[in-house]
Amino acid sequence: MWRNKTVSFSRRDAETQRKDKAYKNVIAGMKKINVGVIGVGYLGQFHAEKYAHIPNADLVGIVDEDQDRAAQIAKKLDTEALPDISRLVGRVDAVSIVVPTIYHYRIAKQCLEQGIHVLIEKPITESLDQADELIALASEKGLVLQVGHIERFNPAVRAVKARLTAPRYLSAERAAPFTMRCTDVNVVLDLMIHDLDIVMDLAGADLLEVSAAGASVITKQIDAATARIVFQNGCVADVTASRLSDEKKRILRVFDGDNLYTSDYQLQKATHAKGGNGSACA
Repeated sequence: MWRNKTVSFSRRDAETQRKDKAYKNVIAGMKKINVGVIGVGYLGQFHAEKYAHIPNADLVGIVDEDQDRAAQIAKKLDTEALPDISRLVGRVDAVSIVVPTIYHYRIAKQCLEQGIHVLIEKPITESLDQADELIALASEKGLVLQVGHIERFNPAVRAVKARLTAPRYLSAERAAPFTMRCTDVNVVLDLMIHDLDIVMDLAGADLLEVSAAGASVITKQIDAATARIVFQNGCVADVTASRLSDEKKRILRVFDGDNLYTSDYQLQKATHAKGGNGSACA
Protein backbone atom coordinates (compact mmCIF):
# COMPACT_ATOMS: atom_id res chain seq x y z
CA MET A 1 0.00 0.00 0.00
CA TRP A 2 1.02 3.59 -0.36
CA ARG A 3 2.33 5.33 2.73
CA ASN A 4 0.00 8.01 3.98
CA LYS A 5 2.84 10.33 4.77
CA THR A 6 3.69 12.44 1.74
CA VAL A 7 6.41 14.88 0.88
CA SER A 8 5.24 18.11 -0.69
CA PHE A 9 7.14 19.88 -3.42
CA SER A 10 7.28 23.61 -2.93
CA ARG A 11 6.09 25.86 -5.71
CA ARG A 12 9.47 27.51 -5.31
CA ASP A 13 11.68 24.41 -5.26
CA ALA A 14 15.27 24.70 -6.50
CA GLU A 15 14.47 23.66 -10.07
CA THR A 16 11.63 26.16 -10.37
CA GLN A 17 13.79 28.94 -8.95
CA ARG A 18 16.60 28.10 -11.38
CA LYS A 19 14.25 28.23 -14.38
CA ASP A 20 12.61 31.43 -13.17
CA LYS A 21 16.02 33.07 -12.79
CA ALA A 22 16.98 31.98 -16.30
CA TYR A 23 13.67 33.33 -17.61
CA LYS A 24 14.25 36.70 -15.96
CA ASN A 25 17.73 36.87 -17.47
CA VAL A 26 16.31 36.21 -20.93
CA ILE A 27 13.60 38.84 -20.44
CA ALA A 28 16.16 41.38 -19.26
CA GLY A 29 18.08 41.01 -22.51
CA MET A 30 15.06 41.27 -24.79
CA LYS A 31 13.87 44.30 -26.65
CA LYS A 32 10.41 45.54 -25.82
CA ILE A 33 7.69 43.68 -27.73
CA ASN A 34 4.59 45.48 -28.95
CA VAL A 35 1.53 43.32 -28.33
CA GLY A 36 -2.22 43.39 -28.77
CA VAL A 37 -5.10 41.31 -27.44
CA ILE A 38 -8.00 40.24 -29.64
CA GLY A 39 -10.95 39.36 -27.43
CA VAL A 40 -11.09 40.67 -23.86
CA GLY A 41 -13.81 38.52 -22.36
CA TYR A 42 -13.27 36.36 -19.28
CA LEU A 43 -9.86 34.98 -20.34
CA GLY A 44 -8.81 37.75 -22.69
CA GLN A 45 -8.89 40.26 -19.87
CA PHE A 46 -6.24 38.21 -18.06
CA HIS A 47 -4.02 38.23 -21.16
CA ALA A 48 -4.29 42.01 -21.37
CA GLU A 49 -3.56 42.44 -17.66
CA LYS A 50 -0.46 40.24 -17.84
CA TYR A 51 0.93 42.10 -20.84
CA ALA A 52 0.28 45.43 -19.14
CA HIS A 53 2.51 44.37 -16.24
CA ILE A 54 5.36 42.72 -18.19
CA PRO A 55 8.28 45.19 -18.34
CA ASN A 56 9.36 44.11 -21.82
CA ALA A 57 5.86 44.23 -23.30
CA ASP A 58 3.99 47.27 -24.55
CA LEU A 59 0.24 46.66 -24.72
CA VAL A 60 -0.52 48.71 -27.83
CA GLY A 61 -4.24 48.03 -27.92
CA ILE A 62 -7.14 45.65 -27.50
CA VAL A 63 -9.96 44.64 -29.83
CA ASP A 64 -13.37 43.25 -28.89
CA GLU A 65 -16.77 43.21 -30.57
CA ASP A 66 -18.17 44.57 -27.31
CA GLN A 67 -16.64 48.01 -27.69
CA ASP A 68 -17.97 49.28 -24.37
CA ARG A 69 -16.15 46.48 -22.54
CA ALA A 70 -13.01 47.07 -24.61
CA ALA A 71 -13.09 50.76 -23.70
CA GLN A 72 -13.54 49.94 -20.01
CA ILE A 73 -10.59 47.54 -19.92
CA ALA A 74 -8.43 49.81 -22.07
CA LYS A 75 -8.97 52.66 -19.62
CA LYS A 76 -8.10 50.42 -16.68
CA LEU A 77 -4.87 49.25 -18.34
CA ASP A 78 -3.90 52.57 -19.89
CA THR A 79 -4.04 51.29 -23.46
CA GLU A 80 -6.19 51.85 -26.54
CA ALA A 81 -9.48 50.19 -27.51
CA LEU A 82 -9.36 49.65 -31.27
CA PRO A 83 -12.42 49.19 -33.52
CA ASP A 84 -11.04 46.25 -35.53
CA ILE A 85 -8.05 43.96 -36.01
CA SER A 86 -6.72 45.88 -38.99
CA ARG A 87 -5.79 48.73 -36.64
CA LEU A 88 -3.20 46.46 -35.00
CA VAL A 89 -1.38 45.72 -38.26
CA GLY A 90 1.96 47.50 -38.46
CA ARG A 91 1.80 48.42 -34.78
CA VAL A 92 2.30 45.09 -33.01
CA ASP A 93 4.84 42.28 -33.09
CA ALA A 94 2.50 39.73 -31.56
CA VAL A 95 -1.10 39.20 -30.48
CA SER A 96 -3.08 37.01 -28.14
CA ILE A 97 -6.22 35.62 -29.75
CA VAL A 98 -8.81 34.96 -27.05
CA VAL A 99 -12.11 34.59 -28.88
CA PRO A 100 -14.58 31.69 -29.32
CA THR A 101 -12.99 28.71 -31.07
CA ILE A 102 -15.05 29.09 -34.24
CA TYR A 103 -13.16 32.34 -34.97
CA HIS A 104 -9.64 31.08 -34.17
CA TYR A 105 -8.71 29.96 -37.67
CA ARG A 106 -9.87 33.08 -39.50
CA ILE A 107 -8.31 35.57 -37.09
CA ALA A 108 -5.05 33.66 -36.65
CA LYS A 109 -4.65 33.31 -40.41
CA GLN A 110 -5.28 37.03 -40.86
CA CYS A 111 -2.62 37.90 -38.28
CA LEU A 112 -0.02 35.44 -39.58
CA GLU A 113 -0.48 36.69 -43.13
CA GLN A 114 0.34 40.18 -41.82
CA GLY A 115 3.58 38.95 -40.23
CA ILE A 116 2.30 38.97 -36.64
CA HIS A 117 3.36 36.33 -34.10
CA VAL A 118 0.36 34.58 -32.51
CA LEU A 119 -0.48 33.22 -29.07
CA ILE A 120 -3.85 31.54 -29.43
CA GLU A 121 -6.02 30.10 -26.68
CA LYS A 122 -6.75 26.39 -26.81
CA PRO A 123 -8.03 24.64 -28.78
CA ILE A 124 -5.99 25.95 -31.68
CA THR A 125 -8.84 25.49 -34.19
CA GLU A 126 -12.04 23.54 -34.79
CA SER A 127 -10.34 20.97 -37.04
CA LEU A 128 -6.96 19.35 -37.66
CA ASP A 129 -6.94 20.60 -41.26
CA GLN A 130 -7.28 24.19 -40.05
CA ALA A 131 -4.55 23.65 -37.46
CA ASP A 132 -2.19 22.12 -40.02
CA GLU A 133 -2.76 25.07 -42.34
CA LEU A 134 -1.94 27.60 -39.62
CA ILE A 135 1.18 25.67 -38.60
CA ALA A 136 2.37 25.56 -42.20
CA LEU A 137 1.68 29.28 -42.65
CA ALA A 138 3.57 30.20 -39.48
CA SER A 139 6.53 28.06 -40.59
CA GLU A 140 6.51 29.63 -44.05
CA LYS A 141 6.49 33.14 -42.57
CA GLY A 142 9.05 32.35 -39.86
CA LEU A 143 6.56 33.27 -37.14
CA VAL A 144 5.76 31.89 -33.70
CA LEU A 145 2.37 30.19 -33.39
CA GLN A 146 1.87 29.17 -29.77
CA VAL A 147 -1.19 27.52 -28.22
CA GLY A 148 -2.10 28.49 -24.66
CA HIS A 149 -1.58 25.14 -22.94
CA ILE A 150 -0.77 26.84 -19.65
CA GLU A 151 -0.80 23.71 -17.48
CA ARG A 152 2.61 22.80 -18.93
CA PHE A 153 3.98 25.66 -16.84
CA ASN A 154 2.06 24.86 -13.66
CA PRO A 155 4.63 24.40 -10.86
CA ALA A 156 2.79 21.24 -9.75
CA VAL A 157 3.39 19.69 -13.18
CA ARG A 158 6.94 20.95 -13.56
CA ALA A 159 7.93 19.53 -10.17
CA VAL A 160 6.59 16.07 -11.03
CA LYS A 161 7.98 15.99 -14.56
CA ALA A 162 11.48 16.71 -13.25
CA ARG A 163 11.32 13.62 -11.03
CA LEU A 164 9.85 11.02 -13.40
CA THR A 165 11.90 8.12 -14.75
CA ALA A 166 9.47 5.65 -16.37
CA PRO A 167 5.80 6.40 -15.65
CA ARG A 168 3.51 3.40 -16.07
CA TYR A 169 0.05 4.76 -15.28
CA LEU A 170 -1.44 8.24 -15.25
CA SER A 171 -4.86 9.34 -14.07
CA ALA A 172 -6.21 12.82 -14.77
CA GLU A 173 -9.52 14.22 -13.57
CA ARG A 174 -10.81 17.69 -14.46
CA ALA A 175 -14.27 18.92 -13.48
CA ALA A 176 -15.98 22.30 -13.42
CA PRO A 177 -19.46 23.69 -12.76
CA PHE A 178 -21.52 24.33 -15.88
CA THR A 179 -21.44 27.76 -17.50
CA MET A 180 -22.47 28.86 -20.96
CA ARG A 181 -18.93 30.02 -21.67
CA CYS A 182 -17.06 27.77 -24.14
CA THR A 183 -20.12 25.67 -24.99
CA ASP A 184 -19.35 26.24 -28.67
CA VAL A 185 -17.03 23.23 -28.33
CA ASN A 186 -17.27 19.91 -26.51
CA VAL A 187 -15.73 19.20 -23.12
CA VAL A 188 -12.73 17.50 -24.72
CA LEU A 189 -11.70 20.68 -26.52
CA ASP A 190 -12.82 22.87 -23.62
CA LEU A 191 -11.31 21.10 -20.59
CA MET A 192 -9.81 17.68 -21.30
CA ILE A 193 -7.40 19.10 -23.85
CA HIS A 194 -5.22 20.39 -20.99
CA ASP A 195 -4.79 16.90 -19.55
CA LEU A 196 -4.34 15.26 -22.94
CA ASP A 197 -1.46 17.65 -23.53
CA ILE A 198 0.10 16.81 -20.16
CA VAL A 199 -0.23 13.01 -20.25
CA MET A 200 1.10 12.84 -23.81
CA ASP A 201 4.13 14.81 -22.66
CA LEU A 202 4.75 12.84 -19.46
CA ALA A 203 4.22 9.37 -20.96
CA GLY A 204 7.29 9.81 -23.13
CA ALA A 205 6.07 7.76 -26.10
CA ASP A 206 3.82 7.89 -29.13
CA LEU A 207 0.18 6.80 -29.02
CA LEU A 208 -0.74 3.17 -29.63
CA GLU A 209 -4.46 3.05 -28.92
CA VAL A 210 -7.24 5.42 -27.83
CA SER A 211 -10.77 4.60 -26.68
CA ALA A 212 -13.30 7.12 -25.41
CA ALA A 213 -16.92 7.70 -24.48
CA GLY A 214 -18.93 10.79 -23.69
CA ALA A 215 -22.41 12.13 -23.06
CA SER A 216 -24.38 15.22 -24.07
CA VAL A 217 -26.35 16.28 -21.01
CA ILE A 218 -27.06 20.02 -21.05
CA THR A 219 -25.79 21.12 -24.45
CA LYS A 220 -25.75 19.53 -27.89
CA GLN A 221 -22.02 19.00 -27.40
CA ILE A 222 -20.37 16.31 -25.27
CA ASP A 223 -20.46 17.64 -21.69
CA ALA A 224 -18.73 14.74 -19.92
CA ALA A 225 -16.13 12.38 -21.34
CA THR A 226 -13.60 9.75 -20.40
CA ALA A 227 -10.71 8.40 -22.44
CA ARG A 228 -8.16 5.61 -22.08
CA ILE A 229 -4.87 6.10 -23.88
CA VAL A 230 -2.31 3.34 -24.36
CA PHE A 231 1.19 4.40 -25.37
CA GLN A 232 3.76 2.43 -27.34
CA ASN A 233 5.98 2.02 -24.28
CA GLY A 234 3.15 0.35 -22.34
CA CYS A 235 2.19 3.38 -20.28
CA VAL A 236 -1.57 3.81 -19.81
CA ALA A 237 -3.50 6.99 -19.07
CA ASP A 238 -7.12 7.41 -17.98
CA VAL A 239 -8.44 10.93 -18.52
CA THR A 240 -11.83 12.22 -17.37
CA ALA A 241 -13.41 15.62 -17.89
CA SER A 242 -16.80 17.06 -16.97
CA ARG A 243 -18.39 20.48 -17.02
CA LEU A 244 -21.34 19.24 -14.97
CA SER A 245 -19.70 19.21 -11.54
CA ASP A 246 -20.79 21.15 -8.46
CA GLU A 247 -17.15 22.01 -7.75
CA LYS A 248 -13.86 22.56 -9.52
CA LYS A 249 -11.39 19.69 -9.49
CA ARG A 250 -8.10 19.34 -11.36
CA ILE A 251 -6.01 16.40 -10.20
CA LEU A 252 -3.22 14.42 -11.87
CA ARG A 253 -1.75 11.19 -10.49
CA VAL A 254 1.35 9.54 -11.91
CA PHE A 255 2.56 6.08 -10.91
CA ASP A 256 6.27 5.65 -11.61
CA GLY A 257 7.76 2.45 -10.17
CA ASP A 258 6.99 2.52 -6.45
CA ASN A 259 6.40 6.27 -6.54
CA LEU A 260 3.04 8.00 -6.63
CA TYR A 261 3.06 11.66 -7.60
CA THR A 262 -0.09 13.72 -7.20
CA SER A 263 -0.49 17.20 -8.67
CA ASP A 264 -3.26 19.59 -7.67
CA TYR A 265 -3.42 22.08 -10.51
CA GLN A 266 -5.58 24.55 -8.58
CA LEU A 267 -3.37 24.67 -5.50
CA GLN A 268 -0.22 24.42 -7.65
CA LYS A 269 1.02 21.77 -5.26
CA ALA A 270 2.52 18.32 -5.84
CA THR A 271 3.01 15.47 -3.36
CA HIS A 272 5.03 12.25 -3.42
CA ALA A 273 4.28 8.93 -1.73
CA LYS A 274 6.33 5.72 -1.69
CA GLY A 275 4.88 2.23 -1.72
CA GLY A 276 3.95 -0.68 -3.91
CA ASN A 277 3.71 -4.48 -3.66
CA GLY A 278 1.46 -4.25 -0.63
CA SER A 279 4.08 -2.82 1.70
CA ALA A 280 5.52 0.50 2.60
CA CYS A 281 8.87 1.40 1.10
CA ALA A 282 11.48 3.60 2.67
